[in-house]
Amino acid sequence: METTHSLDSPLDSPLDFSLDQPLELPLDIESVKGFLDPQEGRALYRLAADASDLGPCLEVGSYCGKSTVYLGSACKLMHNSLFAVDHHRGSEEHQPGEEYHDSDLFDSRSNLMDSFHQFRSTMRAADLEDVVVPVVAPSAVAARHWNTPLGMVFIDGGHSLEAALTDYRSWSRHIVPGGYLAIHDIFPNPEDGGQAPYEIYKLALASAQFELVQMVKTLGILRRIQ
Repeated sequence: METTHSLDSPLDSPLDFSLDQPLELPLDIESVKGFLDPQEGRALYRLAADASDLGPCLEVGSYCGKSTVYLGSACKLMHNSLFAVDHHRGSEEHQPGEEYHDSDLFDSRSNLMDSFHQFRSTMRAADLEDVVVPVVAPSAVAARHWNTPLGMVFIDGGHSLEAALTDYRSWSRHIVPGGYLAIHDIFPNPEDGGQAPYEIYKLALASAQFELVQMVKTLGILRRIQ
């Protein structure tokens, strides 16, 4: 897959900028734990700013807040809000004995992963506590009675097929026409990574409700057309 593939992008706006242009973020983004590539982060910032006139933004899978800083900083600039949905117990790959386990985020008192304390520290350091609304719950629970139309949804939650499908089915229906769906960790080649995000990406395109706007590394950006 090519690093960057552009179609007819709707992102031309007064806030439009080159993906290579550095951002003035409120903290050293590399100090925040997470797995988001800086180029993908800049694309999320650009997208959240562009979606600001359509409704609030929402991300599924905040972890320690790296993507939240990019999205939240754009929302702050545009006087918008960002809902950050995460149970903060870690995905499958974050559990003890798994590839991406981080012992610093393991709570020995509950014997469970807990990234929420680190997430709150990141939001405080980034001065985003008046912009970001943490929703500490599983994705399906948070969405159960959700009625707020959304300008953008970013999915970067659990990478099992069940978790990815739950995130997609729970939140994509709340995106307004013209709004955006961004999906992280899309790997068409199974040798490069897990397939669950790629499966929901294909599902979104097959639904005829979304069209591809842009691919930035493993970040797929789609727009709701109906």
